[in-house]
Amino acid sequence: MKNNTLFRRLLIGATWAWMALLALVPYLMLVGASFFERGTDTLVRPGLTLSNYLHLLSPTVFTMAADSVALAAVAALLCLLVGYPFAAILAHAPARIQPLLLLLVMIPFWTNSLIRTYALVMLLKADGVVNSLLLHAGLIAEPLRLMYTPVAVFIGLVYTLLPFMILPLYAALKTVDPQLLEAGRDLGAGRVRNFLHITVPLTMPGIIAGTMLVFLPALGMFYIADILGGARTMLVGNYIRDQFLVFRDIPTGSAASVTMTVAMGLLLVLHHLARRRSGKEMLP
Repeated sequence: MKNNTLFRRLLIGATWAWMALLALVPYLMLVGASFFERGTDTLVRPGLTLSNYLHLLSPTVFTMAADSVALAAVAALLCLLVGYPFAAILAHAPARIQPLLLLLVMIPFWTNSLIRTYALVMLLKADGVVNSLLLHAGLIAEPLRLMYTPVAVFIGLVYTLLPFMILPLYAALKTVDPQLLEAGRDLGAGRVRNFLHITVPLTMPGIIAGTMLVFLPALGMFYIADILGGARTMLVGNYIRDQFLVFRDIPTGSAASVTMTVAMGLLLVLHHLARRRSGKEMLP
């Protein structure tokens, strides 16, 4: 018994030590660097200042951040519109084929998202699969310009993040009691009314969770904007990457990273409060 207790304590202690060394300490260094000045001979120069955070309030950075939020919100909405029907089909499919459908959803996670993004290039480029099929079918006279457009960026974000929307929606739809839908039909509600007044409220926790799981990563997936958008679409992740690797402005990049982390934390708090509120509303 003592050996089991000692092993459990060592395992928990090692986990906390690992998290502190590789997560907490680097983040505290990032917070500290955000209040330093940019050095000439060194990356940072000690000296407390708020200029790095004030720089984030400039019109250029504010516009870029607003565009990133809008793009991430549209990507989350598209994932919701595509993912909800698929999750509904998955939840109501025969039990024997549900594992297969879940496997199809999970398969993309087995491949690195960067590799999958480059695979989209083969589909969307001028002589890619999509244009070749449309040309051979006679639907278009010349190749469509798909690459290096906002449309390509949306396709990349939706393709990469769609499983994060489907899985919470599937879990929420599985909890909907079919008897409630039957009671709605008995009271004269049609399919649309049943869906709007019963299914949607009951699956709201899944909708909120899926939206957050798509929206938050979409803000920082700079490589999708670089590869598919040709760096014409600037995300918050692109800005932070450029500050660290291109301009070598560690303090400004650190300030942007800390600000983005705090904003994501606030969104997660709002997500938690929204889930609690929706859960209370469903109680009799």
